[in-house]
Amino acid sequence: MSEKDMSNDAPGAPRRDFLKLAAGAVSTTALAGYVAASDTIKVGVIGCGGRGEAAAMNAMNADKGIRIVAMGDIRLDRVQEKRSALKLKYPEQMAVDDNHCFKGFDAYRQVIESSDVVIIANAAKFHPFHLKAAIEAGKHVFVEKPHAIDPAGIQMVRAATGMAAAKGLSVMSGLQSRYHPGYQETMKRVHDGAIGDIVAIQETWLRPPYVMYERAPGLTEVEYQASNQYHFHWLCGDDVPQTLIHNLDRSSWAMRNTAPVRAYGMGGRSTLKGEIYGNVFDHHAVVYEFAGGVRIYAYCRTIDNCYNENSSLILGTKGRCDLLRLRIQGETNWQHAGSQGKPNAYDLEQVALFAAIRSGKPVNCGDYMVRSTLITLMGQFSCYSGKEVTWDQIAKSDYVHLPRPEDVRADMEPPVRPGPDGSYPVYFTPGVSKLL
Repeated sequence: MSEKDMSNDAPGAPRRDFLKLAAGAVSTTALAGYVAASDTIKVGVIGCGGRGEAAAMNAMNADKGIRIVAMGDIRLDRVQEKRSALKLKYPEQMAVDDNHCFKGFDAYRQVIESSDVVIIANAAKFHPFHLKAAIEAGKHVFVEKPHAIDPAGIQMVRAATGMAAAKGLSVMSGLQSRYHPGYQETMKRVHDGAIGDIVAIQETWLRPPYVMYERAPGLTEVEYQASNQYHFHWLCGDDVPQTLIHNLDRSSWAMRNTAPVRAYGMGGRSTLKGEIYGNVFDHHAVVYEFAGGVRIYAYCRTIDNCYNENSSLILGTKGRCDLLRLRIQGETNWQHAGSQGKPNAYDLEQVALFAAIRSGKPVNCGDYMVRSTLITLMGQFSCYSGKEVTWDQIAKSDYVHLPRPEDVRADMEPPVRPGPDGSYPVYFTPGVSKLL
């Protein structure tokens, strides 16, 4: 189940509601310019899985002047499938002709060239590289999470978002919690002392295996792995960056946009067998410690037929905050009035992006993109190695999950191959593997 499912978002809500709800995230001036503008903005989509399709819908919901003009993926059939599905829902805004359906690991180049704004929603390994390419080409960017899967990638993200700021380009993050009005109001109350001083945070996301694609005929081994990217560590970064990044971004936000000083974790693979599950871990647990002693206890698991939960619980000296339920209990008892009809933050972040573009007042999410991704890498690398990982270690490292994104080719030797039983071997061993 996705975070979107857990929050009862409403993708079909009228556009006027998006604008009303976005007022907490976008300035009135920017919205005025946004509403009045009618010029077409050409948008290209890199990555045509479920998230690429959804991000394209969010963009078209947010601004009637959006035209999706180019789409790229490693598989042409996926491009064509998503193009047809989107055309049925958005006949006036979908403008992708046959000549702008691009296939292969170099498809990003043609998408960037064809667009004013680029949606990056492919395998996370490529997010930093494609973000950098788009900014160098002078394009505004929406980039999905996680924003990198290794420290080398984060260095590229930091440089690219800095370049965007210098060029006056917008960069919007897929960490959409920051644009949820209910979360904004609840977090403000936490920061204003409604639960006292924060003493601990529990972050949990337990669910079944996420988005699995069976092997399609005619694909090379690298193409297959990339088409089923959520299940290969060298493409997705594994489940702490992939899943817990939303939770840990909210924790950092609660801690006033600071980072923990150290982390230690454990994880492994206990259950998942078979080709389709790739070589990622199926469970993780990480403890993060901040300079003042506050700890985050973070858990994720992707196994069928188990207890599931998605929650962000902030514990204080005077009470507790259940952030996803927009509820505070303790000395102060408060429930957000809109808790039963939560807005779609996926749409609202796109409202903010296109309002910024139309108003000429760029938005740049680089600060928390870098920090929150690095927090997840601290935890993931600790689970892989079994070692404590400090903030200084992860922030200064240049480690990369090989191959580098610019070196990936369809016919190359893959980093991992299936064993005799068809299952892929787990790549990292706690207590043995050395990463930093």
